[in-house]
Amino acid sequence: MKLRAALLLGLCLVAGAARAGLFDDEEARKDIAALRVQVGANQKAAEERLARIETMLQDRSIELAKLIDELKQDLARMRGQIEVQSHQIETLDRRQKDLYVDLDTRLRKLEASIQAQEKQAASAPDPLAEGKAYEAALNQFKLGNYQSSVAAFQNFLATYPNSQQLSSAQYWIGNAYYALRDYKSAIAAQQKVLASWPDSAKAPDALLNIASCQAEIGEAKAARETLQALLKKYPGTQAAEQAKQRLAGKR
Repeated sequence: MKLRAALLLGLCLVAGAARAGLFDDEEARKDIAALRVQVGANQKAAEERLARIETMLQDRSIELAKLIDELKQDLARMRGQIEVQSHQIETLDRRQKDLYVDLDTRLRKLEASIQAQEKQAASAPDPLAEGKAYEAALNQFKLGNYQSSVAAFQNFLATYPNSQQLSSAQYWIGNAYYALRDYKSAIAAQQKVLASWPDSAKAPDALLNIASCQAEIGEAKAARETLQALLKKYPGTQAAEQAKQRLAGKR
């Protein structure tokens, strides 16, 4: 009886333990299933978050690449503008230097011109003194003081190199030498008139005086040639009329 009771008790204990084991295994499976669901959800959330992060990073990479490209373009434009501006600055600087040199050159020329004019004005002879000097030399000739006349006219030429009376002064030097019978010096003096002032009113008279000198030293042929040259070069002058008369008389 006791044995049976013990067996029954044992069976009850085994059955309770089995039920407890079954209960624990079911809970475990539920927990595992719930954990799997949670893990799946977490994994999905993680994957979605990672995808969003990758999308954001990709978008940001695109934006960053676009920004970098725009910065490169801006930098290229800035470099181009800097090069253009640098070239313009160099050109302006060169023009400014050229302008400065040109202005400096013009100022120097202007200063030199002003100084020359001032010097010329300071050294310009007195017209009255010039006229008196010429008349004094001519009066010596009229008085027959030919040597003094030559000296006076030579001094006149040296003192008044810009005078309008230079050709006349040189002519009277030749005439004075002729009066002194220094025919070679007379010819040389009159030839200087012809060489220096061929268009002077005294040029025809100078040729006539040369012909006179040539005749005096016995060079008749040369004298005729000089008279003929006078007629050809200065026709219609009073000296040319005298040349005609001399040529006619000699024929």
